[in-house]
Amino acid sequence: MARLLIVLGIAAVVFWVFSIVDCAVQPPSRHRGVSKGAWMAIVVLIPVLGGILWFLLGRARKQPPGRVLAPDDDPNFLGTLKGVSDQDERIRLLEEELARLDSEEDAPPAAEPKADDDKPEEPGTDDDPRGRRGGTL
Repeated sequence: MARLLIVLGIAAVVFWVFSIVDCAVQPPSRHRGVSKGAWMAIVVLIPVLGGILWFLLGRARKQPPGRVLAPDDDPNFLGTLKGVSDQDERIRLLEEELARLDSEEDAPPAAEPKADDDKPEEPGTDDDPRGRRGGTL
């Protein structure tokens, strides 16, 4: 039984010192309820109970730096964008330009009038597709 009391006493002293140090190093903005000096007095004057009160009531939890939102989830970012109608109008104009360019590529080239009188006759234009004229080699 004596060993158990010694172990509990050592644990109480370690907890008490840890509570004092934790209360002392926290910035004043992280102390809830009363001021930092008042919490130091409570933790020092009421050894174990003061430490328990400090951790349960006095110590404010660290606030997360803020949730990071993707641009498409952030309402502030979305408010800065132009309206959807402007974007839709731009897409419509781009689609029209793309359709016009596609129709220009698909259209056969304009037929030029042939002037057979001006051109001299080329060899191989007779019946033989290999470019030979009648006769043997």
